[in-house]
Amino acid sequence: MNKPILAQSKAVSIFLIFALGYFISTLLRAINATISPELVSEFDLSAAELGLLGGGYFLGFATVQIPLGYLLDSKGPRKIVSYFLSITIVGLILFAYAQNFIMLLVSRILIGIGVGACLMGPLTAYRVWYLDETQQRANSWMLMVGAIGMLSSSLPVQYFIPTIGWRGVFIFLTVLTLICIILIILFIPKWQTEEKLNKIKYAELKNVWQNSFFRSLVPVGFFNYGGLFAIQTLWAGPWMTRVSGYTAEESAKGLFLIYFCLLFSFLLWGYFVPKFSKNIKDAVKLLRWGAPLNLIVLLLIIYLGSSAGASYWALFAVSSIFLSLTQPAVGMAFSTSNAGKALTSFNLLLFVGAFFIQWIIGIIIDFGINLGMNEIYSFRLSMSFVFLTSLFSYFYFLKKSNSFNY
Repeated sequence: MNKPILAQSKAVSIFLIFALGYFISTLLRAINATISPELVSEFDLSAAELGLLGGGYFLGFATVQIPLGYLLDSKGPRKIVSYFLSITIVGLILFAYAQNFIMLLVSRILIGIGVGACLMGPLTAYRVWYLDETQQRANSWMLMVGAIGMLSSSLPVQYFIPTIGWRGVFIFLTVLTLICIILIILFIPKWQTEEKLNKIKYAELKNVWQNSFFRSLVPVGFFNYGGLFAIQTLWAGPWMTRVSGYTAEESAKGLFLIYFCLLFSFLLWGYFVPKFSKNIKDAVKLLRWGAPLNLIVLLLIIYLGSSAGASYWALFAVSSIFLSLTQPAVGMAFSTSNAGKALTSFNLLLFVGAFFIQWIIGIIIDFGINLGMNEIYSFRLSMSFVFLTSLFSYFYFLKKSNSFNY
């Protein structure tokens, strides 16, 4: 396919439209942390059910990662992103009118499937329509938009709950998603040459999963990165209300602080990291030294218990930013022809990990309570699981990475 570089005005409009879709995606990823008190109260959810419900988004998201690359290459972002967002609308409507846990879970999975193309779709478009030097800037800005989406899932959502309720919030998001689909159809260019959809070549995927560098990062992606997603998009909220004693409004303010710090750290990260990390060797070196920082913070949170509030979780989120080195490192470890497959495989790993850990945290909390522990100790027990699995995953990476030749 030829590379038709677009005029600047057209490139800006394309970015803004796709940014709206990714904003919706990350807002929906994190919104359960804010509305969890309402969901628990209305549906009498256990911690395990709350974790499974939050993880439903990641499960749906993960299921489409492998075929997504093939669909985008053959049909283009305009069709695929708009088709997928139509599934999101179905999920949003079902969630807004849900009457039981099963309906909530099914709709949450549909939402995850529907927003599954909201980042990979734009990145595919930028690769074809933007100049090479513009792509990195656009990719960084998309990550910032994602942080703004999570930021908007906290205080802004909490502000509207007393007036329109959590169901009204989802109706509003349905309308916003519909507007995004219309904008995509009207303003995103057609894919120049739609190709016949290629079958997924499992032999190529097998080569990715057998790569020694990729395999060294499998536990880190699943437990460390998955644990980060599980905490920042759900369990930080219940920790603040049920361990630290925050009100729902105070918890929303705490989440706002966490996501604001994350946004600011992305800004600094995007500026400084290219100066220090120019190749895979640099990325691995930074990961070796930086990955343990969030584990130190998490251990402190576990030790402090009810005294660890929003500022500690904000510090945890910021110190976790070194984990973002894993994705570009995976991309650099493979040839151009296999980089996309490696990245979608790694995304699959992250989101399956987030689903599993978000659910298992809830199961451990319920287990602790059933054993007679109070809620605070049960939460600390669940976070101890995240700490230990992440610690052993980091040691595994250290051991394997020492043998690499770059």
